[in-house]
Amino acid sequence: MNIQTFPELATGSLDLPQPYLLFLGDTTHAGYAKTALGLRDWAPEKCVGEYALPGATVSAGLDRLTPAEARERGARSLLIGVANSGGVIAESWMPALVEALDAGLDIVSGMHMRLSDLPDLAARARELGRQLIDVRDPPRALPVGTGRKRSGQRLLTVGTDCALGKKYTALALARAFAARGVDADFRATGQTGIMIAGGGVPMDAVVSDFEAGAAELVSPDAAPGHWDVVEGQGSLFHPAYAAVSLGLLHGSQPDVIVVCHQPGRDEVMGLPGYKLPDIEETIELNLRLGSRTNPAIRCAGVSFNTAHMDADEADALMAAESARLGLPVADPIRGGEAFDRLVDSCLA
Repeated sequence: MNIQTFPELATGSLDLPQPYLLFLGDTTHAGYAKTALGLRDWAPEKCVGEYALPGATVSAGLDRLTPAEARERGARSLLIGVANSGGVIAESWMPALVEALDAGLDIVSGMHMRLSDLPDLAARARELGRQLIDVRDPPRALPVGTGRKRSGQRLLTVGTDCALGKKYTALALARAFAARGVDADFRATGQTGIMIAGGGVPMDAVVSDFEAGAAELVSPDAAPGHWDVVEGQGSLFHPAYAAVSLGLLHGSQPDVIVVCHQPGRDEVMGLPGYKLPDIEETIELNLRLGSRTNPAIRCAGVSFNTAHMDADEADALMAAESARLGLPVADPIRGGEAFDRLVDSCLA
């Protein structure tokens, strides 16, 4: 698997100060710690430990270190491992962020709120000669979408909700393609994917008129047998985030979609009262809207996030859902024969 840094797209590659101390803030919902968890799972060699405030109940399972202790172990930056609603840097985090600067660490953030816009933090960083690095910063002069059909093959992960496995699925599929000798690139479209890959476009920070154009740049013309495995964002059914999902769907022009879902999640995360769509409805709407820019779009299968289930329960559910839907259903982290069938279907 290639993890592409997109220098040819003028999006640049990120030279982030590594390794990281992962900051979990006061997070109490694992879904909002997806940046820390993603780096732990896909770039563990870049992670020294974790640092959380007293109110936090979520852990990445790494050594709990203070910034000074992490610096002694070789950490070069504190990376904000939180992806909360709105990308807000809480005022209650400020003492910890200043502590990191004082300990000799730069700070890396993928939040919508920019580190450089926090006056006290920016002043302290200047005083100490430290870097404040905002990853959620899209490239300048993005084009609008053209709808032009591009060469090569594309796969996009889509979902019934946010924060349920689209990035993990894309990474696992790109790795599985490469293991079969298929030329494949993982294409990062969110802050965590960009931190793992070292480059990409943060789609949810792009002005709406340029979403499709940015997605076209993320997945450019390629050789006929080449696959771009594009990290999905949000959900077409999400009351807040559907716009980025649609722009990414139109611009990436996927030949194949894989629907991602977490069994047992019934409501949109963070928005009680909004029911999740069922899988069939999710497939139908993505195919209908995606066919606008790629009439040949198809669904290859479904990816389940079964981390909260035991193996027997997960296997039984996935087998039953596969029979019901007539499609492969697998958990890419569990792997096995079910995942092999999903890979087969994607490449068919």
